[in-house]
Amino acid sequence: MSTLLPIASQFANAVTEITPLGNGLINDTYLVTTPSSRFVLQRINRTVFAAPEQIMVNLTTLNRHLAQKSGAPVKLQIPEILKTRDNDTLYQDQNGDCWRALSFIANTESIETIGTIGDAEQVGFALGHFHRLTSDLAPSLLHDTLPGFHITPEYLKRYHQVLQQPVSQEDRYCADFIARFQPIADDLVSAKQQGLLPLRVIHGDPKLNNFLFDKHSRKIVSIIDLDTVKPGLVHYDIGDCLRSCCCTAEPVGFDLDICAALLKSYLVEAGAFFTGHDYRYLYPAIRLIPFELGIRFYTDYLEGNRYFKVTEPEQNLRRAVSQFRLCESILTQEQAIKGLISQLQNKVNID
Repeated sequence: MSTLLPIASQFANAVTEITPLGNGLINDTYLVTTPSSRFVLQRINRTVFAAPEQIMVNLTTLNRHLAQKSGAPVKLQIPEILKTRDNDTLYQDQNGDCWRALSFIANTESIETIGTIGDAEQVGFALGHFHRLTSDLAPSLLHDTLPGFHITPEYLKRYHQVLQQPVSQEDRYCADFIARFQPIADDLVSAKQQGLLPLRVIHGDPKLNNFLFDKHSRKIVSIIDLDTVKPGLVHYDIGDCLRSCCCTAEPVGFDLDICAALLKSYLVEAGAFFTGHDYRYLYPAIRLIPFELGIRFYTDYLEGNRYFKVTEPEQNLRRAVSQFRLCESILTQEQAIKGLISQLQNKVNID
């Protein structure tokens, strides 16, 4: 606490406790307690986010947009920005690290795995509600805080630059899987270039533990980790959310029932702005995102684990294997997933 106290004190007086919070792979996050309140303190990873000030501008724009909404109620809380003593949104320490503080949303918790179909329905609602709330926010008003994010061909290009001769069974599996399915890397980028999928405002990282559930009602009340809110394809969000929520363990697989519940609930909120092309590219997005993340994990492993946090040297290799196993499961269920999407599209059109 002693090393963090001067930093936390830039945002509040009489700090009594600082404890680690969450298990994110990018930023360092802490819960700060004062006699009157608690707040979240984060060190923004400048290796990943070269311009932290753009993150704060985007979050300010998002909060202002939601505060101005009229008509349908906003059903998600977005963390508020806490200013420094000098009325800044960021504090830069003597090492050049950038810190920010956000309000803490009490009586909530995040979960690491879907426990019930109700959990999946809540996640689908929350992501769809976020997309609906931001569907009238011009993407051009937001900075691209992470250029190249979700541009799968660029991740594939980097992988080929650092590719080494596979030496272990897991290495060989990853290299062979990428070689077999690398043509799918262009699916969403090509659709965007053809004008089939428009840029919209996206969350950028809607994995399961970035949704906060009310501890009592079990309803989602907030979506957090908004550093990657930026212009993009909502298909990146949908694919990543399903990747996170539908992955089963031992053996790794894709749970179609969770997928059905999540997508159905998502489309209740977001179906109003969905086009035929949006539906057409849902399946390509579902299979692409775990493939993309597998490439990213494996490339990071080959480069010495410079991007994602690890606790031991081969953790990113195992993460890559898990993502490729998940992608395999999705590929084997292609017809069932496409059939589900078609059913949901017909239902939305009828309703």
